Amino acid sequence: MLKTIVSVLSRVANTLAIAANALGTLVVLALVAILNVDVIARGLFSAPLKGTYEIVQFSVVLIVFLQLADVVRVDRLTRSDGFLNLLHSRRPGLTASLRRIINALSAVFMGLIAYITFPEFLHMWQTQDYFGVPGLFTLPWWPVKLVITVGTTLACAIFVLKVITAQDRPRLIRTPEHDGPR
Repeated sequence: MLKTIVSVLSRVANTLAIAANALGTLVVLALVAILNVDVIARGLFSAPLKGTYEIVQFSVVLIVFLQLADVVRVDRLTRSDGFLNLLHSRRPGLTASLRRIINALSAVFMGLIAYITFPEFLHMWQTQDYFGVPGLFTLPWWPVKLVITVGTTLACAIFVLKVITAQDRPRLIRTPEHDGPR
């Protein structure tokens, strides 16, 4: 029963992480388009696109937190595994335990970020706070806070699932003799 629940939760979390990553990729493409329009407008018309600076700030945060959960899912979050990789050949059980502890701590930190950011989202939603230059270009803060909350919550869930299933074991660097014939 528990195995089925964990399996379903894993599928849901993985699907959401992949979808959020795809949305983050669309934000990257939109940002590229906006920056190109700004460069062309500056060069041809000496008139920059209003709000480009604010859009870039907004987009970078969206991209990072939309893609965070998928990065965690595929074990590409930046961290130093050198010690664990060396230890793995001598003490695989200890290495697995250390990886679970690291994932548990990571889940705690992601959960704390989500816990702190959610009330900020609610506040920004209610007050309709914005950033930018009034009269020139403004954007509301609440979408940024919502994406941070959702992204860190999903990353937390994936870390918890990794702790439960003990399946966080990134591939070690392969050498030609292990890859087989080409």
